Amino acid sequence: MGKLYVGIDISKDRSSAKGIDDHGKSRFEISFDMDGTGFAELLKAIEANSEGHENVTAAMESTACYHINLYSFLSAKGIETVVTNPLLIANFAKLSLRKTKTDKKDASTIAQFILAHRDSIT
Repeated sequence: MGKLYVGIDISKDRSSAKGIDDHGKSRFEISFDMDGTGFAELLKAIEANSEGHENVTAAMESTACYHINLYSFLSAKGIETVVTNPLLIANFAKLSLRKTKTDKKDASTIAQFILAHRDSIT
């Protein structure tokens, strides 16, 4: 299966995630609630599309305090999780010239960003 890159667009109540492989091919898309049940749904999708937590990198934008619980949850599960500066993602999105902005598109952009910068993200 290779490495799985998961981009997560964080919102207060409901968030979106997209997982892609080493070649940028979509592995899954999911919307989930920002609570324990929603986090478990996301983890289930990650586990169904990876060969283990050590083969996953997840990224989310820094969003005030809303990303902290999910970041802590994924990190505790042994998933490499990074928080990115929203300006980096916004500038990366401009390269694609995409005009639409939705939670699903944002999650996809974050996944593409970490794939493109996989050698420098820690």
